[in-house]
Amino acid sequence: MSMTSKFMSRRAVLGGTFAAAALPLVAQGQDERGPAEPEATGVRIRIGFNNLTLTATLTDNPRARDLVSMLPLNLKIEDYGRNEKIVHLPRKLTEEGSGAFGNEQPGDLCYFKPWGNLALFYADYRWDGLIRLGRVDNDFEPLLVRGEYPLRIERI
Repeated sequence: MSMTSKFMSRRAVLGGTFAAAALPLVAQGQDERGPAEPEATGVRIRIGFNNLTLTATLTDNPRARDLVSMLPLNLKIEDYGRNEKIVHLPRKLTEEGSGAFGNEQPGDLCYFKPWGNLALFYADYRWDGLIRLGRVDNDFEPLLVRGEYPLRIERI
């Protein structure tokens, strides 16, 4: 075996080793769905409308912290589609570090990036333009009441 072929063989082995080590990192970076269960912050909010109350625990992300910085809010909640209620925020939240997430389920409190609305889901959903802010702690049955109502959101 010549010196050149030994060098090429060693280079191939080293290159293969580096590629194998990097493959899981590349695959993880390509996963468009975020962690199934983001870390909860322990920050809780109260959402009240139509003499009904929901509480939600927020996840640890810049959008949730931005929402908390605006509280308390007196707004309006209204039906949207067949699976959610929406709340028009007075301004858009930061989108810093945002990305898609998985494990969508009824009871999620999300931020709809294109329009800057809060979306409170009471049925199955999937939409790539959402950022999960948290989840409703208790029963989300108040969201099933159809209509448009004055709404108050405050930190607990």
